[in-house]
Amino acid sequence: MQQVDRVIHDRLTTGVPLVAQVSQYIISAGGKRLRPALLLLMAEALEYKGDKHYSLAAVVEFIHTATLLHDDVVDESTLRRGRPTANATFGNPASVLVGDFLYSRSFQMMVETQSMRVMDILANATNIISEGEVLQLINMHDASLSEEDYLHVIRSKTAKLFEASTRIAAVLAGCDAAQEERCAEYGQALGTAFQIIDDVLDYEGTVEDLGKNLGDDLREGKTTLPLIIAMREGTPEQATVIRNAIEQGSVDALEAVVAIVRNTGALDGARRAAAAEAQRAIAATAGMPENAHTQALRQLAEQLQSRKT
Repeated sequence: MQQVDRVIHDRLTTGVPLVAQVSQYIISAGGKRLRPALLLLMAEALEYKGDKHYSLAAVVEFIHTATLLHDDVVDESTLRRGRPTANATFGNPASVLVGDFLYSRSFQMMVETQSMRVMDILANATNIISEGEVLQLINMHDASLSEEDYLHVIRSKTAKLFEASTRIAAVLAGCDAAQEERCAEYGQALGTAFQIIDDVLDYEGTVEDLGKNLGDDLREGKTTLPLIIAMREGTPEQATVIRNAIEQGSVDALEAVVAIVRNTGALDGARRAAAAEAQRAIAATAGMPENAHTQALRQLAEQLQSRKT
């Protein structure tokens, strides 16, 4: 990760001060660096001996950062990772344009790998992520969203970059098609579990742990898995409270919604769904070389279910 951070620092060099300022602001905000870490872990688990995984891990982080910049503008978010968002600090135009800069810089770096396969994976991933963002926008304030549709959105919007990260590692390591698919499945399953837990924490966590405002999903009119389960398992009256809150995009009834989500067992139900995805990720590691990095991939999937941030 130190190597990746060096690449990130080097490739954020630009003659435009505002671009550098906004880029550094969000890149230095902390974060889990989970997607680049996944790429490194998978490459090492597959016994890759080259060094292209460092620059490609940085590419993945740039793409992720660009999506965050654009997300926060679309969602009108004011807090991320415990501090004001870039759009709250520098304004929407700067956030959107610097997001574009990070996208274009990531594609410059992809070309340098001289691998059409890698470029194909990442180009496809960024396109699907964009589709997922639009799908989420279309689904805003739609309380009738099904669990199947919810999963389709998060597998496009969130899990796709996880999947691309682990697939790239397999390509770098020269894996056959079957092993590549297993690596991609690990990433998709882990990314799905990650997002489900993220949605659980919006009704279970604290501002300090999350680094964002509680109830943001409800304010934005997002129908997430805890809400879907609560409407299904609760009384008609409870379902109506949640439905109205989603449709109005209001946090006025946040306390009541949180109580309903907790009392109907929706959080436990969502955690069970995340656990099933985590087990799918673990199963996908079967047949990989047995080493410390493979063990770490399994451990990551196991521990993901108990995360608080």
